[in-house]
Amino acid sequence: MTKYLLSRLVRGLFSVVIVVIIVMLLIYTCLDRKQIFAQDPVWSHKKLNDKVVYELQQFEKYGYIDYVPYADFMQEKLKAGEITNADYKKAVTIARNASADSAISAQYIAEFTSYYQAQGYTVQRLNGNLMPGTTAKYKDGGRPALYAYKDISVFKRVFKYFGNLIEVDNIHYAEDEIEDRGLSFTLRDPVYGGEKFSPAIMGNGTKHKYLLYFDSRFPYIHQNLVSVNLGASYSIKKDVDVFEIMTTPQGAQEHSVITYPTGLREKSADDLHSATYISGSIDTTSNIILDRYVDNYTNVSLRTNGLSKMGYSFVIGFISVILSYLLAIPLGTLMARKKDKLVDKLGTFYIIFIIAVPSLAYIFLFRAIGRAAGLPDVFTTQNSSWLMYILPIVSLALPSVAGLMKWLRRYMIDQMNSDYVKFARASGLSESEIFSRHIFKNAVIPIVHGIPGSVLGSLIGAIITESVYVVPGAGNLLTKSIAAYDNGVIVGLTLFYALLSVVSIILGDILMSMVDPRISFSSKGR
Repeated sequence: MTKYLLSRLVRGLFSVVIVVIIVMLLIYTCLDRKQIFAQDPVWSHKKLNDKVVYELQQFEKYGYIDYVPYADFMQEKLKAGEITNADYKKAVTIARNASADSAISAQYIAEFTSYYQAQGYTVQRLNGNLMPGTTAKYKDGGRPALYAYKDISVFKRVFKYFGNLIEVDNIHYAEDEIEDRGLSFTLRDPVYGGEKFSPAIMGNGTKHKYLLYFDSRFPYIHQNLVSVNLGASYSIKKDVDVFEIMTTPQGAQEHSVITYPTGLREKSADDLHSATYISGSIDTTSNIILDRYVDNYTNVSLRTNGLSKMGYSFVIGFISVILSYLLAIPLGTLMARKKDKLVDKLGTFYIIFIIAVPSLAYIFLFRAIGRAAGLPDVFTTQNSSWLMYILPIVSLALPSVAGLMKWLRRYMIDQMNSDYVKFARASGLSESEIFSRHIFKNAVIPIVHGIPGSVLGSLIGAIITESVYVVPGAGNLLTKSIAAYDNGVIVGLTLFYALLSVVSIILGDILMSMVDPRISFSSKGR
């Protein structure tokens, strides 16, 4: 079985890579790259040359191109000692057009152009746009610009994407000179003032201050040592990674008494366990920083009292899955045992109703019934109550109940006409024993295979249900990213969904082999 699982896993991961490559090819070769600015307020306010330069900067940031401004080229020469500081100041400034350049500027511009053109770059110069009637004053956004750029191939993007997928924090992250660079272990977390037993592993020189720590939130033990980089968002949550968007808690700020590194204790929503390194941040005159921090680990997020997008989707989806199986299995079994009788006809009517009526219609129907019963029909993270989970869970569970009932009834009726059932009856077993010991055990095998997929699918969320009940889950994240041309989120979610599918299939196979001993994934040579 181990050999089979490894083979299935390798083939599944290969399929995931192929799917991501296909999606990236479609996105980065068939779509206009300027669509990423559709909801960018900064881009819409840029003008003339500044707008072009901003576009190129963003294209480089999100991996479309390699972009080199002339100023960066000159800065490298200054660092390398190839030009004096006085000549650098003269050469780095370009005139409104080529004919107005100084002799030294023209010399280095020619060198810049020759160097990058030889490497396959496109070198472009944008002439300055002067105010009417002036000879030195530029229009807003009209300053001259000189740069080189080269497109990055999709396959190079794919290689880079998978190469940066997993990031392991290390003590060499910070480039500044740091004393006592390394890791430390404590049994009493300083965040709690060292007053209670709370182990933590802390880093110095790492990106995150806390690499491993405990707190009162599920799953109670947390780590920042290994990070998953699914890709940065362009518009939904600008420059934030897809994985972080899905897993960051939401809701109102949650205040508690914490102890800052300086020893200051106060009630705050600052989450010191999320502290990351910001070079030079402690070298400031801000009393807010100096009163609280002793090093450059000053970038912290705020604690909230809600779940993440994935958290809300999973809670609703997981409970609905449990409810679906608890209702569908006994009802489907009863329909099969009472075939063509009243119970079977009622169950069939419900199944046909769910199949025939559009999902949006019966979700609004359930919502209206729930509202009339006094249940909250809109989800909120500010005043959280367990009652607001009822309607989304019911709306998700009832359609699943219909599907499971239909298939379980069919499988059981198929088994009822089998030879082993006739033999069991001839042996004197009662109908209850035949159904429980034989028919049910065989009929439930195909149903069992879908359980892991249903549970893991809860992480994805439900688009329509979450939209109707305004659930801040992960269900509409993909549709939002497609509408906003947020290519980074689309690729990241594609990878995440594909991995879930592979894991679900493998877990389904394992579960089937546990339920049915006749299924074996090992082969014996003859």
